[in-house]
Amino acid sequence: MSVVLTPAAVQPGVAFELDGQPVTAHPGETILKAAQRHGVEIPHLCYTDGLRPDGNCRACVVEIAGERTLAPSCCRAPTEGMKVQAASPRARKSQQMVVEMLLSDMPEVGYQWNDGDANTPELIAGSAHKSGATGPLDSKIAPTVGQHGELSTWASRLGVTVRPALQALRREQPAPDLSHPAMAVNLDACIQCNRCVRACREEQVNDVIGYALRGADSKIVFDLDDPMAESTCVACGECVQACPTGALSPKMHIGSQKVDRKVDSVCPFCGVGCLITYNVRDEKIISVEGRDGPANHGRLCVKGRFGFDYAHHPDRLTMPLIRKPGVPKEVRPYGVDWRDTFREATWDEALDLAAGTLKGLRDTHGPKALAGFGSAKGSNEEAYLFQKLVRTGFGSNNVDHCTRLCHASSVAALLEGVGSGAVSNPVNDVEHAELIFLIGSNPTANHPVAATWMKNAAKRGARIVLADPRVTDIGRHAWRTLQFKADTDVAMLNALIHTVIDEGLVDEAFVRDRTTDFEALKANVMGCSPEAMAPVCGIPAETLREVARAFAQAKASMILWGMGVSQHVHGTDNARCLIALCAVTGQIGKPGSGLHPLRGQNNVQGASDAGLIPMMFPNYQRVDNAGAHAWFEGFWGTKLDDAPGYTVVEIMHKALAEGSDPHKVRGMYIMGENPAMSDPDLNHARHALASLSHLVVQDIFLTETAWLADVVLPASAWPEKTGTASNTDRMVQMGRRALNPPGDARPDLWVIQQIAARMGLAWDYEGEESGVAAVYDEMRQAMRASIEGITWDRLERESSVTYPCLSEDDPGQPIVFTEQFPTPTGRLKLVPASVIPGAEQPDDAYPLVLITGRQLEHWHTGSMTRRSAVLDALEPLATASVHGDELARLGGGAGGRWWRCVRAVGRCRCACAATMARRAVRCSCPLPMSRRLPIC
Repeated sequence: MSVVLTPAAVQPGVAFELDGQPVTAHPGETILKAAQRHGVEIPHLCYTDGLRPDGNCRACVVEIAGERTLAPSCCRAPTEGMKVQAASPRARKSQQMVVEMLLSDMPEVGYQWNDGDANTPELIAGSAHKSGATGPLDSKIAPTVGQHGELSTWASRLGVTVRPALQALRREQPAPDLSHPAMAVNLDACIQCNRCVRACREEQVNDVIGYALRGADSKIVFDLDDPMAESTCVACGECVQACPTGALSPKMHIGSQKVDRKVDSVCPFCGVGCLITYNVRDEKIISVEGRDGPANHGRLCVKGRFGFDYAHHPDRLTMPLIRKPGVPKEVRPYGVDWRDTFREATWDEALDLAAGTLKGLRDTHGPKALAGFGSAKGSNEEAYLFQKLVRTGFGSNNVDHCTRLCHASSVAALLEGVGSGAVSNPVNDVEHAELIFLIGSNPTANHPVAATWMKNAAKRGARIVLADPRVTDIGRHAWRTLQFKADTDVAMLNALIHTVIDEGLVDEAFVRDRTTDFEALKANVMGCSPEAMAPVCGIPAETLREVARAFAQAKASMILWGMGVSQHVHGTDNARCLIALCAVTGQIGKPGSGLHPLRGQNNVQGASDAGLIPMMFPNYQRVDNAGAHAWFEGFWGTKLDDAPGYTVVEIMHKALAEGSDPHKVRGMYIMGENPAMSDPDLNHARHALASLSHLVVQDIFLTETAWLADVVLPASAWPEKTGTASNTDRMVQMGRRALNPPGDARPDLWVIQQIAARMGLAWDYEGEESGVAAVYDEMRQAMRASIEGITWDRLERESSVTYPCLSEDDPGQPIVFTEQFPTPTGRLKLVPASVIPGAEQPDDAYPLVLITGRQLEHWHTGSMTRRSAVLDALEPLATASVHGDELARLGGGAGGRWWRCVRAVGRCRCACAATMARRAVRCSCPLPMSRRLPIC
């Protein structure tokens, strides 16, 4: 294993004396951190790792020889030859006084009890130190018992008890604020350490929590002293994680902090890939903490911190289900009893029917009659094994998943231009950027933790350029906002490229040595001057020129984009333009630069890497490439189809094809995917799925797609499985099982292998957790060009490793394309893009342009987040955002709800629809109001 030397490790240290012993501090290290590194514990409350040291509690004071006053060790750096005493009588007396005074104001019953497992890992050390007032603190004695978290821990270790006379002066206790669904505010336990303020304002940069008033009246406030639930709080919970006493607590983990076990894993939601720890008590997750992972460094968003209870929802599937004969296939409203449609079955019966019917359709109609949809919400191992099942068991390449469709245009352009569909730099590399170009993404809602790195960079002086038809929340931190007209992305981007070329800002050396087809690009943008494109895209020409100059002249410029770029008829052209803009300015292959398409779901990157796409084997090796095809035939020991399979959209069409079509899809196996809710054309998708001869759905809930199934197989939620996922930064990360699946539900990996066995495949993956390590090792061989050096043992040790990683001593390569591109020529291919209009233009009948988006609290089709009590309470309805002027023109008002009857899959049901007009609509739906669906 290689050792990466940090700058602090290779620079000479600062030698000083601590409690009479010679020690060395790294350059820039504080006395407190140097002491901790040398095994000397100094009390501290306002300081915690990850937050800027503030020095306001004075619990960490030390005595420095020759200085009149005691110094706070958390924000004081040692100097050469300094003599520091952390446990002198004077320092210890001051430390004890501070802790006693703070403890005297605490309520008798607190909110964070240290009853067996201290709430902060660095403090799992202290029962009372009763051998005297001075001397070192023992860091190896049993955990403390106390009512007030870290404060009780330090009181116990310092031997502090509150004198009755001081306790009699206890402050008037403020009333609790229990208005928020997720967090309780009990300021009677607040020690005004300001950790919550720094966490909110400096780490997450949400600017909600402040410190108001003066003297005895000073207190923590939310916005303008609003109740927490009425403030602008986004419920990231950073303040809860920072609070040392439980004054801010998750409602589901107040009081006893004792848990049965802590299990390290990775967040199951967006593609940022935050590392987390599950706290499990009585076989339920009661809270989640952020871990110091490379993508999040302890930070989480509302979904990662409070969206875990979906795993315990009563709607969980716990037994295999088989459709009753003669029951029509239709999506049923939420809450309808499934027993009218399905019956419970044993696993053997369900698996025999599921696999046996699929096998029969294959043998009767040929391998093209079957298709499979995998999931980007599962593990790499599940994705790998699922695509292998389809290719070797079904006999075709008809395997896909929805996220291949979402970023398909981005991946197509990246493969064409740079030879890789992965990102060039991690998100938090914006720390090194001078300019951050953000387009087609709303990161504060879609990738909240990634957004914090952008906001941190802006506070340090980086300039954010937000390019979007709608000014999103990140616009508050933007240097320039390019609010271009919808569908004019290419016009705007070509104008930026034109400016770079026209004003002589091209990186001539990079273009000459590392690109091809520059002259074709130059000719293409000749007529796309900012002056010509300004009327098209709606951005003033001078603003376009200013942004282009800033992008080109910055030491490092980085482009991040989302599906606002990719989901157009010109989505591939949009990405081509972004690639060209980076290339002509030389802004790729170095820190703080490059291209980063933000992945939406937790394993979008990994599912695609593992081959869950119809035209590619694992690691993006084309199925029609003779060499790759022959290698996988040998590796898997079976004949493989050499033609690309059908995509998600094409499979739906083929399900509705005439019976004479030899490629008509008649049977499907869908694992963890919900196309009956996620497909843009729901009526078409639901009709196609209902028309299949046989549909097998494997999921944790009875989703809209599962309602159309012939066999439903109960699967495992993310906290119930062990496996890896690859985040948007190309980090392969380990998730560990914290719970067992409920009832008779089974791990997805086990289910896939059972289907495979009944399809005639002789697989043998031995080992714990359904042989997950053996599956990973096989996948590693199939993807040797990217993850060969990332062994299972290494992941268990390190939790997260970035690829490409080609040997076990390779630390991984967060930044790629530093010397060449993985194209046939080793150069980046510049591809011109012409300005073309969107496929559908507004007209009198349809005057509005609709742009899809995501709510912060919800994700994908809501099958998980709508079943999380906190998330659903925070945002119970879907919403439509309309400009205030347009809403007023239509006679509507903010927050309005309108009921009208809508038609879905041939039957009438009621739903709350934002019709944007206050007009009475007579509803002929026979359902009583209590059965109608309040869905905006």
